[in-house]
Amino acid sequence: MEEIREISYALDTFYFLVSGALVMWMAAGFTMLEAGLVRSKNTTEILTKNISLYAIACIMYMVVGYNIMYGDGLSSVIPSISFILGASDNSAAAVAAGEASYYSDVSDFFFQVVFVATAMSIISGAVAERMKLWSFLLFAVVLTGFVYPIQGYWSWGEGFLDQLGYADYAGSGIVHMFGASAALAAVLVLGPRKGKYGPNGEVRPIPGANMPLATLGVFILWLGWFGFNGGSELKVSDVDSANAVALVFANTNLAAAGGVVAALVTARLMFGKADLTMALNGAIAGLVSITAGPDAPSLLLATFIGAVGGVLVVLSIVGLDKLKIDDPVGAISAHGTAGIWGVMAVLLWMDDASFFAQIAGILTIFAWTFGVSLVLWLILKAVMGIRVTEEEEQQGLDITECGIEAYPDFVQQSKT
Repeated sequence: MEEIREISYALDTFYFLVSGALVMWMAAGFTMLEAGLVRSKNTTEILTKNISLYAIACIMYMVVGYNIMYGDGLSSVIPSISFILGASDNSAAAVAAGEASYYSDVSDFFFQVVFVATAMSIISGAVAERMKLWSFLLFAVVLTGFVYPIQGYWSWGEGFLDQLGYADYAGSGIVHMFGASAALAAVLVLGPRKGKYGPNGEVRPIPGANMPLATLGVFILWLGWFGFNGGSELKVSDVDSANAVALVFANTNLAAAGGVVAALVTARLMFGKADLTMALNGAIAGLVSITAGPDAPSLLLATFIGAVGGVLVVLSIVGLDKLKIDDPVGAISAHGTAGIWGVMAVLLWMDDASFFAQIAGILTIFAWTFGVSLVLWLILKAVMGIRVTEEEEQQGLDITECGIEAYPDFVQQSKT
């Protein structure tokens, strides 16, 4: 029995770490997607922003975030605060005696920290091409260290949302809608890019510089999502868990596929053309939609859930544009609108899921995240500014913020 426990511990720990590594690779997916959907003059700034936010998220979650999210808490609403996560772990004797958790505690930290970075990455694309780099990074310090862990404590940390019965398997609301809520607050304070909207409210498309790169980014995200959802089963060392992981992988894949097809068809019906950017966002919306509960629905139902997400993301992107809410990569729609749908979709198959609890979760996460983020963005705007000047925006953030062009060999020639 002791040997079986040790083998199970090693297997579950290894599975946790590999899943975390897959989620970490999603950072590359977000980076490539955003870099492909912005103009070439802003590419280096996008790359700098994404690698920096990932590093900040890792450090802040180690310093304070993990302890807030998974500490004992002062109440079901107010978490406790302590600093610096220790490196101590379960001993071999404790594992053999069945007195320890079934995986390494440090592997749990590693798996959780890459989720924080994912949430922050969502904001990056929404504010692209006009936000000051250092204002964004300062916001990342507060969001990853405090704002995300507090709402995470309410749900995954066994706080009041968990006690209400809020169900969110891998974070359609806790991670994705959270990131979209903070992004929405930023975009409202920041304003649209220059030239995005005409004087009569007409929407002017601003094409991205590199569609192959954007498509590669989505495929990377699709792959990484198997770790995002699959790892959230938390173990794989027994038959039931192994079967659950297999179903999670299959449902995650089919939801993305449903999202692509539905978004592509919706775009064709609305615009008369097969819009690649809508198909890419359809994949992400499908993935976000199934994330709240990929462990139970049938394969067909998972495909349907993803397809609904694919339709919603197209309608949401068009709707936000009509409201002059400028989101260059569609992040608010793909993660926010689809995230809300994903949280509510669990009611389709989970008999013990509560409509009230799901609504309470959505409203709580949105109100907390949007409200605190709006205050933080307004403070940053007043203290140091959050938007570059019109001249700097015209020149491109690669030169003004980073001093390095992403494509220095590409020379634009003016017409004679």
